[in-house]
Amino acid sequence: MKGRPIIVHSLAEARAAVAAAAGLGVPVTLASAPEAAGYLGALWFRELVRMASEERPEARVSALIDCGDQPGHVMAALRQGLKRVRFTGPKTTAKTLGELARQYDAEIVTGALRAHDLAHDPMDQAQPETACRRWLSET
Repeated sequence: MKGRPIIVHSLAEARAAVAAAAGLGVPVTLASAPEAAGYLGALWFRELVRMASEERPEARVSALIDCGDQPGHVMAALRQGLKRVRFTGPKTTAKTLGELARQYDAEIVTGALRAHDLAHDPMDQAQPETACRRWLSET
């Protein structure tokens, strides 16, 4: 399952994104901030997504953790059960990681990510669910 990505930085933002998606009846991808696997960790992000999703079981939620150009962070994310992992390193390394990811029934995402980052606009921070609804409603 995939949906429009929303970069979340906290449980409150993740809850807002999930609530907006559930209210609209559309899928959403909770994405981490760039390189978040290195400073927050895959386990933290996995649990953030789990907690936000549990509150709205009708929501269709997927996760995407950003590992930057660090293959070790990709492997840690896969071991923690994350199924979509973003890698920005060399293409040859991405190909190898992609082969390993298939063993975990997971995928490696490369290239630019078109996502809405709730941290970039003070209005979004004040009303994150409204911002998420707006983003998820765009075509």
